[in-house]
Amino acid sequence: MDINAPGHGNAAELAELTGAAAGPRGRRGNPTLTLLTVAVGVMMVALDGTIVAVANPAIQASLHANLADLQWITNAYLLGIAVTLITIGKIGDRFGHKKVFMTGVVGFATTSAVIGLSGAIWKDISLIIVFRAVQGVFAAMLQPTALALLREAYPAEKLNRAIGYWAAVLGASTAAGPIVGGLLVQHINWESCFYVNVPVGVAAFILSAVALRETPTSPAASSFDFPGIAALTAGLFLLVWALIKAPGYGWGSAATLACFAAAVILLALFAVRQSRAKQPLLPLELFRSVPLSAGIVLVLLLMFGMFAVLFLMTLYLENVHGLGPVATGVRLLPMTVMMAVGPPLSGRLITRLGPCIPMVAGMLLAAVALFGLSRLGPDSGSSATFAWFVLLGLGLSPVIVGATDVIVGTVPHELNGVASGLQATAFQVGGTIGTAVLGAVVSGRISGLLPANWHAAGLPALSPPQLAAAKTAVSVGLAPATSDTPPKTASVIVHVSQATFVSAMDTAFLVSAIAALIGAVFALATRGSKPAADETTVRSHFPSR
Repeated sequence: MDINAPGHGNAAELAELTGAAAGPRGRRGNPTLTLLTVAVGVMMVALDGTIVAVANPAIQASLHANLADLQWITNAYLLGIAVTLITIGKIGDRFGHKKVFMTGVVGFATTSAVIGLSGAIWKDISLIIVFRAVQGVFAAMLQPTALALLREAYPAEKLNRAIGYWAAVLGASTAAGPIVGGLLVQHINWESCFYVNVPVGVAAFILSAVALRETPTSPAASSFDFPGIAALTAGLFLLVWALIKAPGYGWGSAATLACFAAAVILLALFAVRQSRAKQPLLPLELFRSVPLSAGIVLVLLLMFGMFAVLFLMTLYLENVHGLGPVATGVRLLPMTVMMAVGPPLSGRLITRLGPCIPMVAGMLLAAVALFGLSRLGPDSGSSATFAWFVLLGLGLSPVIVGATDVIVGTVPHELNGVASGLQATAFQVGGTIGTAVLGAVVSGRISGLLPANWHAAGLPALSPPQLAAAKTAVSVGLAPATSDTPPKTASVIVHVSQATFVSAMDTAFLVSAIAALIGAVFALATRGSKPAADETTVRSHFPSR
């Protein structure tokens, strides 16, 4: 078997895949060019996420930003994406996904340039935060419309393999982000991490104009459920806001509980509205499909586990081991490269076996890898993480492809955008839940361990404010030692801090491993899902339509 092409395929197989759509179409609507175009578009979003994370320290130093400012550079973007994805998917169904995709490309590249200028010329962190929220809205135009365009270009039996190649581009972009970002920050400036999106956006726009065929408008989206849109947007905003702010407010605080309660009420009102509206924004009958509902849960759990590794391992490598951004990106390559290589292989496997077996196996592999990572110590070297990273990347790949195919590939064509928006929303909310829950696990574990470890090491007692400051530092892997601390005492503080942080991190990995095992159980619920060869088969999942 030729292993030179992604997924152990060969040129003939890739040509057969990318020429899968029935009938000659020329350049416009050609499956090969459609796949290339949407991959370039969403590559901007994947690169942006990891590049910006690497640029944060430089932004802080350049603009004298505080920790809250840096958090909002990410959180504003996250809110912009999360609250608009499903609505934008509906807009694509109504007006055509090509128009929405091209608008997203232009808007994302333009706001990227404005963000860079906000730092280089205006030196205003507030402007950066505002435009990051706007950038998030344009980012939300890319992923759901990309999947809908792929769904239109490929017949159902070929869709999961196309999704595999699309996911491989996302994996490769994620892998390249920390390295590219590190090089840009070190050798140019942090603003270049945003400017780099401009030439990519120009390329994506030209490809879109030449290659994409507009999708037909959907009769099911001929009007908009504005009360439903308002309830969903406000409900998702409050849910994501509560998850973001809970660590600062306190999980049991009145503000946190009020946000969660208001989110639940609004989302419940949204569900009631959808059950009564003639043309609902999100038809509730979608959730009558057990495979689709299981796919949503799998996406949530997938992002839950990915957060544990990408966020906590970055802190572990940079703050505990003292690596720079580029070196950290290189250490993470075994996982991210497997997430680039694994999806095409997973797509072929799912074509032959259906999504159930590959996804169950993938979640079990992820659980094993996360359990292995939960055994790390402060002095563990690259040899201790390499195999677990490889295993995790291979395990998550069939879940990315299979869950996406189950969600997007089993709905009627007129709901392409809504289903794609639902899948993308699950990705964003899953990552947010992972951030909040695992962050709380780490903080809680450090609060329980640090005072005892500090006392056992014979270090001077800390006042309540000093202990709070120490917990804050240790929660990101840093030691609360200053330049005035005697060297011998500083060495003990570093040892205690790192041991406490790693113990807390290991607990978070263990929680993630349990979540992956739960995901394997949900993957069993996709046993009845197979690639649908025609619209009749697709509609069999949704008997009321």
